[in-house]
Amino acid sequence: MPIAHSTAEATWSGDLTGGGGTVRSGSGAFPELPISWSRRTQRELGATSPEELIAAAHASCFCMAFSGELAKLGHPAERIGAAASVAFETGRADGAAITSIDLEVRARVPGMEDAAFQGAAEAARVGCPVSKALAGVEIRLRASLETR
Repeated sequence: MPIAHSTAEATWSGDLTGGGGTVRSGSGAFPELPISWSRRTQRELGATSPEELIAAAHASCFCMAFSGELAKLGHPAERIGAAASVAFETGRADGAAITSIDLEVRARVPGMEDAAFQGAAEAARVGCPVSKALAGVEIRLRASLETR
């Protein structure tokens, strides 16, 4: 049985390249945001895209999963920072697609050796629920253990 349901809504008017719309979260955590094909492919400031929203979801979910993996090993993190970059490609024989995600994580974990840190990062990459939802997408991870 699910413990939570998250929602979002989008609206669209017009054709793909000339139309546009908005997206908003069900929680109201962020304001209604504009979306359009040009904003999706040309990355205008102040607008978002499905890929940017996926990147935000993946980075935040990965931080939580990694925190859990580190805690299992008895090494709670002082700080974890993750960035996700989602690649969107058009002109493919099978149509437009999200083709890969690069996750870059930096964390401050006192007393942890790099080998154990890398193992925990990989376990988080595999176990993160957003990673699982994106099972057909290549997810590359680069993890850096910060030292003071």
